[in-house]
Amino acid sequence: MSKVNLLADALKTISNAERSGKKQVLIRPCSKIIIKFLQVMQSNGYVDKFTFIDDNRSGKIVVNLLGRINKCRAISPRYDIKISDSEKWISNILPSRQFGIIVLSTSYGIIGHKEAFLKKTGGKILGFFY
Repeated sequence: MSKVNLLADALKTISNAERSGKKQVLIRPCSKIIIKFLQVMQSNGYVDKFTFIDDNRSGKIVVNLLGRINKCRAISPRYDIKISDSEKWISNILPSRQFGIIVLSTSYGIIGHKEAFLKKTGGKILGFFY
């Protein structure tokens, strides 16, 4: 039986480990989208270092947690977001304008909504965290 949404499973695993107070979490299987999502989380200071372990299958990731994540989820289906509609999505998903990141898949790669706003680009929404 194959998994349908690897990103949703990985983010739910991170959220559950964070809620139970763990310092590390093992994510398996992994994909390039999960790695890029974790890089956005790391650049915004929500997770510490993470390492990819190649086991000649689909791979594993060990993520060191900082205790800053309240909620992280994947959004399915991956809706298109125009730059003009970004404020509507931010107010619907995030609890406040001051914190939280919506992760988008754009032509510039997988980036947060603040960086997409600076580059004046839209994209498909992957998930969010705060």
